[in-house]
Amino acid sequence: MDISHGNRMDMLTIGAFAKACRLSPKALRLYDELDLLRPARVDPDTGYRYYAVGQLVQARLVAWLRRLGMPLAEIRQVCRLHDRDSTAAALEIRAYWARVEAETAVRRDLAAFLVDHLTADSRESGKDTAMLELRYSAHSDTGRVRPANQDTAYAGTRLLAVADGFGPAGAPASSAAVEALRFLDTDEIPAGGVLNLLEDAVRGAAQAVRDVADGADDIGTTLTALLWTGSRLALVHIGDSRAYLLRDGELFLITHDHTVVQSMIDEGRLTPEEAVSHPQRSFLLKALTGDGTPAIPDLRLHDTHPGDRYLLCSDGLSSVVPEDRIRELLTSPATPDETVQALVGAANEAGGPDNVSCVVADVAEARR
Repeated sequence: MDISHGNRMDMLTIGAFAKACRLSPKALRLYDELDLLRPARVDPDTGYRYYAVGQLVQARLVAWLRRLGMPLAEIRQVCRLHDRDSTAAALEIRAYWARVEAETAVRRDLAAFLVDHLTADSRESGKDTAMLELRYSAHSDTGRVRPANQDTAYAGTRLLAVADGFGPAGAPASSAAVEALRFLDTDEIPAGGVLNLLEDAVRGAAQAVRDVADGADDIGTTLTALLWTGSRLALVHIGDSRAYLLRDGELFLITHDHTVVQSMIDEGRLTPEEAVSHPQRSFLLKALTGDGTPAIPDLRLHDTHPGDRYLLCSDGLSSVVPEDRIRELLTSPATPDETVQALVGAANEAGGPDNVSCVVADVAEARR
């Protein structure tokens, strides 16, 4: 093989090129074999590789991406994009890093649990730890525009869930997804394996939705749920239904919308204000769908404090009721049942353009 272009005097030996781009000769030989970074010339007699000075830009990009931990297949895609459009390459790197951060968050929460779990025995044996419980309520409403309700809301001793169905069989799809998680409400939950348990349960929910859809690709549902372990809440989330935490008067959104519009916000192509009226604001990037497309849910553990209040809701609430108003209703001294009624009422007062479902749960010391 003799790949010849450029003047021989403009070439760098593999050793000099490796030193300049901070990739080892061994790595350069591998990238040649993988067609990721081919040498500019290969001596037909000795097989020795030579690289053009102009190839240093791509080589340094490969080196940086490897230090970032990006897999070779994704590096190849970034390099292809970089040759045509550096902005597109930058967006690809940003998307990769967003996935890394999401996966790291799950591992961080699990590590925090393990540290707490393994040091529990060393705590003071006589320490009086208050037992906590959930006090909860759920309500779902058709709204003022839609002919039928495709949402499902559920609240039980351990499980809280909201699902927002779509398509011709959206109502059965959302109901099937929540029903597939219902066994979690009665079984004793092993705290250490709760995230794995939730992930398995979501696989069951996905299969239940596929069974309902019977091969149709325009049927599916979102799913956002919290599972109580007795001291923590484990979150599973896919789609654009939401979970909020009210703590010490401050309201925190603890889920990330899996929508086209949210991805545009993340990439800096759209502001939150522009997103409100964007024509694609309801387009989902992830959901449990009838066509069997795999969708990896967000999973994480949340430490709870007495006095915390959690809200799960479909976008029939979050898309029409401003966050300040949601916070105002959640901070009232009303019971969970009174609060879900007030939240649904606020959505309907704002026009009720969609089905609206809410679950409110308070973390409180257990009644003795």
